[in-house]
Amino acid sequence: MSGRKMLNKVPEITLYFWIIKVLCTTVGETAADYLNDNLGLGLSGTSYVMSAVLIGALIAQFATRRYRPGIYWLAVVLISVVGTLISDNLVDGYGIPLQTTTIIFGVALAITFAVWYASERTLSIHTIFTTRREAFYWLAVLFTFALGTSAGDYLSEQLALGYLNALFLFAGAIAVVAVAHFVFRINAILSFWVAYILTRPLGASIGDYMAQPKADGGLGLGTTVTSFIFLGVILALVVFLATTKVDVIPIAARRAKSRRAEDEPRILVVANRTDATPALLDVVRERAAAGPASFFMLIPNPEHLAFDRNTADHPHGDEILVRALLALEGPAGREVEGRVASSPNAYDDIEDELNGAGFDEIILETPPSHFSHWLHFDLPDRIKHFGLPVRTVPATH
Repeated sequence: MSGRKMLNKVPEITLYFWIIKVLCTTVGETAADYLNDNLGLGLSGTSYVMSAVLIGALIAQFATRRYRPGIYWLAVVLISVVGTLISDNLVDGYGIPLQTTTIIFGVALAITFAVWYASERTLSIHTIFTTRREAFYWLAVLFTFALGTSAGDYLSEQLALGYLNALFLFAGAIAVVAVAHFVFRINAILSFWVAYILTRPLGASIGDYMAQPKADGGLGLGTTVTSFIFLGVILALVVFLATTKVDVIPIAARRAKSRRAEDEPRILVVANRTDATPALLDVVRERAAAGPASFFMLIPNPEHLAFDRNTADHPHGDEILVRALLALEGPAGREVEGRVASSPNAYDDIEDELNGAGFDEIILETPPSHFSHWLHFDLPDRIKHFGLPVRTVPATH
């Protein structure tokens, strides 16, 4: 896996995420109209200006090594505006019908997802650890905004559905996706991206309904008032998230929230070193080939390797864990979760994991020939009383 390694660059999917996402799409619709009409920049001038500002925001976003709410959501607002402008340029500037642009952006998004998956074997936003994955992510986001704009305008304007009716239609579609995910357990990644696409026309319908004149079926607030109302709410929520960090994805997720399948084993992988050694990768690859399984990796805290001391702090551990999880994804054939140990004794952390989550097997690197603060010589025997199958891997130096 190529690309610069980093901590996850996107927020956790919480209620705040969806609220801000809808607000951003609303601003994308009204702000584009405000810049185009009220400031007299024209469609082309607005497109050039906003594209340049977006490039600057994305440069800042790519330069960071972790999720920063202010930069991330600024980029989302700007890419929402640019996505709207791309659709409007094709329709108003070049006379391409809305149904055609909808198909064009749908195909472009499908190709982006296909290439992304072929390259990375996952479309999960919880694995945005490399520059290449982040590039795929933002390209997909751009096309979702452009697709949502064209599809939303096609339904509300060309098919004369009306802004309020379109709002209810897209809100209902999102509700169906939510029920399908939470009740019928359809794929979480598929649910996310379908909902992400649908929030674009939902937000645009809200923006148009609030901004357009009453004679046209709107509330008549205008693009200026509507844009500043939503920008103010976005700013307040972003400040809240930056302060509380409630939407930060823990890179060392302690355990999966649920079993991926009732009959699918979960395997605890305990590493001797803070990275995944070739011998360990071979055993994981062999186990994955034997049948479906999910893997959770436990690595020693690098702060414990030199001194026998107990601390929950691991300033370098998260970055090391990212490297280990990325290395393990290929042999495992799927996304791998894990965490940095909180104890200098591997047995204590193994016991914590087994008590806190359901595991079916353990893959354990045996202690090295030299003294280890993390792995003790009697560890394989000590963990036998947990009653799980244990596969040992000869430790490497």
